[in-house]
Amino acid sequence: MENIAKVKDSSQAKSALWELAQKGAKEMIQAALILEQEEFLQEFQKRVTDEGLKRFVKNGFNPGREILMPGGKVPVKAPRVRDRQSGSDDIRFESRILPKYLRKSKELDELIPFLYLKGVSTNDFSDVLSNLLGSETTLSTASVVGLKKIWHEEFQSWSQRDLAGKQYIYWWADGVYFKPRLEAEKTCVLVLIGATQSGEKELIAMQGGYRESELSWRELFLDLKNRGLESGPKLAIGDGALGFWKAIATDFPEASSQRCWIHKTANVLDKMPESIRMPAKSKIHEIYMAETKENALKAFDTFVSLYEAKYPKAVSCLIKDKLETLAFYDFPAEHWQHIRSTNPIESIFATIRLRTYKTKGSGKLKDTLSMAFKLVEAASKRWRKLRGFKKIPLVMTGRKFINGELADAA
Repeated sequence: MENIAKVKDSSQAKSALWELAQKGAKEMIQAALILEQEEFLQEFQKRVTDEGLKRFVKNGFNPGREILMPGGKVPVKAPRVRDRQSGSDDIRFESRILPKYLRKSKELDELIPFLYLKGVSTNDFSDVLSNLLGSETTLSTASVVGLKKIWHEEFQSWSQRDLAGKQYIYWWADGVYFKPRLEAEKTCVLVLIGATQSGEKELIAMQGGYRESELSWRELFLDLKNRGLESGPKLAIGDGALGFWKAIATDFPEASSQRCWIHKTANVLDKMPESIRMPAKSKIHEIYMAETKENALKAFDTFVSLYEAKYPKAVSCLIKDKLETLAFYDFPAEHWQHIRSTNPIESIFATIRLRTYKTKGSGKLKDTLSMAFKLVEAASKRWRKLRGFKKIPLVMTGRKFINGELADAA
C-alpha cells in the first residue's frame, strides 16, 4: 500500500509540474505571438487605405489549437491582423512563430538555434526550455555552451568538406543580412544553394562577407575551387546585386544568368504608387508566366507602353537585364517554377530574418553562422526534389531546350 501511495504521489506531482509547465509555455508562446503582431503593425503603421484609414489593424484571434509537446498538449491562439485593402500587394501578416499547420514543438537540435537567433541568452535557455518542452527538460548554461561549441565545430567541418567530384546544375545565390550584437557592422551572410544531378537541393556555402561585394563572392568561389569544385552551374539564379554577377562571370564564365523575379517585381513596384501596384503586378506576372519567350517579350512591350510615360523609373528597372530575366526559357519547363527566383533561399531565411528583426541580434558572427547553419540543416530534411529531375542529365550534357522543350527530341 505504501508503494502504491508513493506512485500515486509521484504521478500527482508530475501532473502538477506539467500543469505548471503548460501554463508557462502557453503564456510564453501567447506573449511571443502578440509581440510578433505588434511588430508587424508597427512596421506597416504608415500604410493607409484609399480612404485614409490605417490599412492594418488588430482583428481578434484565430480559433484555438493545441501544440503537441513532450509533456502534453498546449492550447494557443494566434492573433489576427485585418487588411482593409486586401489584395493590393503581397503584404500580409503570417505568424512565423506559429505557422498555420504546426502541430508539434520543434526538435531540440532546431529549437536551441531558433531561440538563440531570437535573442535568448545562454543563461536563459534552461528556463525557456522548461516552459516550452516540459519541466523535466533542463539544460545548464554549461550544457548550452557545450552544444554551441559542438555546432560551431560541425559548421567549421562542413565549411571545409571536400567538394571533389561535386557537380550542380543550378545555383541559387543571395546575401542575408544580420546585425550580431557584438559586431560593429551589419553582417552579410553569403548563401549558395545548389541542385545536384539527382535533383536534390543542397546547401553549398554559407560565409560571412562584406556586403555583397565582388571581392566577397570571389573569396567564396575561390574557397570552393580550393576544396575541389571544378565547374560552376549551368544556370545561376540571383537578384540584381552586381557583386555576385561580376564574380561568377570571372570564376565560372560558362554559367548562364537568371535574375530573380521576386526581387525584380518588388523593385519595380516600389517605384510605383500603391494605387496601381496590383494591376502592374498582374502585368509583370504575365511576362514571366508566359508559355514562350516570344509571348514574354510581347508582355514586356505591353508593360512598357502602359507605364513608361508616367513611371519611367519603374519601366527602366523592369527592362534592365531584360534577357537575363528570361534565361529560364532555355531550360526544361518542369524546372521553371524552381529557377525563376531565389525562393529556395528566401523561404529558408525568412524565419531567421524575422527572428533577428528588432531584437538584440544573435551574438558574434561565428555564432550567427553556426546557429543559422543548424536551422538550414534542419530545414533541409524537408526539401523536395526538383520537378522533372529526370531531365537534368539532358541539361548537363548540353542538350538544347527552346521554350522549355527539348529542341532535338526524336
